[in-house]
Amino acid sequence: MAQVSITSLQKSYGSVDVLKDINLEVEDGSFVVLVGPSGCGKSTLLRSIAGLEAVNGGAISIGGKRVNDLAPAKREIAMVFQSYALYPHMDVEKNMGFGLRFAGTPKQEVAARVAEAARILQLEALLKRRPRELSGGQRQRVAIGRAIVRKPQVFLFDEPLSNLDAALRVNTRVEIAKLHKLLGATIIYVTHDQVEAMTLADKIVVMNQGRIEQAGKPLDLYYRPANTFVANFIGSPAMNMVEIEVTGKNKARTLAGGELGVPLPARAKAGDRLTLGARPEHLTLGAPGKGLTGQLDLVERLGEVGYAHLDMAGGGRFIVEVRGDVKAKRGDKVGVVPDPAKLHLFDANGKACAS
Repeated sequence: MAQVSITSLQKSYGSVDVLKDINLEVEDGSFVVLVGPSGCGKSTLLRSIAGLEAVNGGAISIGGKRVNDLAPAKREIAMVFQSYALYPHMDVEKNMGFGLRFAGTPKQEVAARVAEAARILQLEALLKRRPRELSGGQRQRVAIGRAIVRKPQVFLFDEPLSNLDAALRVNTRVEIAKLHKLLGATIIYVTHDQVEAMTLADKIVVMNQGRIEQAGKPLDLYYRPANTFVANFIGSPAMNMVEIEVTGKNKARTLAGGELGVPLPARAKAGDRLTLGARPEHLTLGAPGKGLTGQLDLVERLGEVGYAHLDMAGGGRFIVEVRGDVKAKRGDKVGVVPDPAKLHLFDANGKACAS
């Protein structure tokens, strides 16, 4: 496997800049997940690494070797797409070995590599079946097997689970995580599903409008987001946000007038306006008058854990994690009490305030 280094990468279509000064290190053997909204550039970045898109500036290195001018077949990568792209007239064994046979690999070596990949992916009993005889999860495993047999330096996954139903996504996600540990592979993985990102990644890269907003370990991004975009994107439900005005030392009020005790930055002064963020699990419901004030609109009951949706005084909505039964009824006024130690503060530009 190999390290991937991306330096000052630029990509545009005409006058539209799609990737803007991308700098990223993918360590040897790591699992890096690219996430972001549609159109943020994550798939374009993956295709640029693969050589399927020509870049306008910067450098891409794989295993210490600059690959900008190399054809995809020379980059020692293997890509797994959203669509399985299996040949319908070939059985599993031939689908997995096709690329090797096309490259002129000896038959005996092709058979050995296919057998090894089939063992790893538990496809041995399916080798003589054709794609129409397989489930969606089995087809995806065949597509992954086709990548494994090439013994690439880097695996690239472009939303490989989006065509699967919910149960299959969970199962296949677990299989990919096991595969990574088994192979010690360097993997770059694109998804729009943050659950996949949080559960699979060693490093998450959050992209927005062609730029990297933040890159780091999943829980670092969850507990220490660099800005409001990352705070809202990482976590489900998203972080609650409310604008506040500083009234004194570690004291603030919301624009609706609710007073709060908030651990404020040392430089904060009376009159400063900040954005306060709180995860749903760091809020509790209380009696009206405590903390912020909201009106209960809906409770999503998911078993022991549920989510109370509130219309807040002064506008906006909050989601509060609740456990067990909720005594308040729809339309009731309730207090929302934050855990002061778990609050997030962002400045007027949306950047996290230094504590």
